Amino acid sequence: MLYSSLLRRLLFLLPPERAHHLALAFCADVRVQSMLQRALSPLPSGLERTVWGLRFSTPLGLAAGFDKNGVALGAWEALGFGFCEIGTVTPDPQKPNPPPRLRRLSRSEALWNRLGFPSEGAERVARRLAGLRNAGRWPSFPVGINVGKSRRTELDQAAADYARAFALLRPYGDFFVLNLSSPNTPGLRSLQQESHLRMLLEAVAAANTPPPAKPVLVKIAPDLGEKELGGVLEAVLSAPCDGLVATNTLPAPGPRGLIGGLSGRPLAKRSTEVIRFLVRESGGRLPVVAVGGIFEAGDAREKLDAGACLLEAYTGFVFRGPLFAREIGRGLLQGRSLP
Repeated sequence: MLYSSLLRRLLFLLPPERAHHLALAFCADVRVQSMLQRALSPLPSGLERTVWGLRFSTPLGLAAGFDKNGVALGAWEALGFGFCEIGTVTPDPQKPNPPPRLRRLSRSEALWNRLGFPSEGAERVARRLAGLRNAGRWPSFPVGINVGKSRRTELDQAAADYARAFALLRPYGDFFVLNLSSPNTPGLRSLQQESHLRMLLEAVAAANTPPPAKPVLVKIAPDLGEKELGGVLEAVLSAPCDGLVATNTLPAPGPRGLIGGLSGRPLAKRSTEVIRFLVRESGGRLPVVAVGGIFEAGDAREKLDAGACLLEAYTGFVFRGPLFAREIGRGLLQGRSLP
C-alpha cells in the first residue's frame, strides 16, 4: 500500500531510466541488503521445487534486464525471489542504444524498451561475481546468467560471441540463458532459426566443460508462429539444451516509430499460449520458464498450470514494488497444491 500510494508515485515522477538506476543503486548497497535480510523473514515452506538438480525455495525469480551486471544479488534473495537471472551480459562492454530507450505505459501496466544489451562486459561481470563469492556475500539461491552477442558482431560470428561470454561466466552461473530474441539488437531474432540455433548450441556445449555441465536454456520470442516454434523445439530437443524461457518482449513501435520490446500485461496471454504449445509439443520433456505479465498470484498460477516449471517477473516488480515476490509467494501458498 505504501509503495503504490507514495513511493511508486515519487519514482514515476522521474524518467524511467533514472528511477531504475536509483532503485538498483539502493539495492546494491551492502547495508541495505543487510537491513532487508534482518527485516524480512523467509517465506514459509511449501513452494520449493528442484529443476536441473538445483533447489528453488520458490518458483518466482527476477527476470533478466533488471540487474544487468549482477550488482545486487543479495537484495533479490532478501525480497523473496527464489532465484535471479542477471544480464543480458555481452562478451565485450557496450553502451545502450541512443534514446529514447525506455517508456512506462502505466494505464496498460507495461514497459517499452529498446536498451539494446547495455553491458559492462563478461570479464568485468565475472570479476564482480568472483569478488562477491570470495567475500562470502554469495546468495544461497540459484543465480542464472543471461548472455547475448555484441551489437557489432555479425550473425555468422554470433556463436563464437555466445561461447566466449559463456566461458568467462561459467564458473559463477548456476544456469545460463541464451538471449536470441530481443527485438532491440538488429538481426538477433534470426538466430532462432533452426540452422543458426543448432550451431550456437553446439558452440556453447563445446565450452561447457569440465563436467558437470551447466544447464543452458534458450529465450524465445512471443510472436513466433507454430511452425517457427516447432522448428525451435526440433533444434533444442536434438541439441545440448536444457530448457526454454518463454517469452521475451513483444516487438512494438515506440517514439519516432522506433521498434522496441513491450513487456507486462500486454504480453500475458501470448506468453501463456506459447508455454502451453511448448509443453504440449515437447511432451513435457523440456523445462519451460515462464515470463510475461505476472503481476499477481493468479497470473503466476496460470503459467504453472500451463506447464511452466519456474516463473520470472520484471514489469510486475516495477509496478507492484519491493514486496511483490513475497505477495506472489503467499498467494500461491493460499491456493491449492502447486503443479
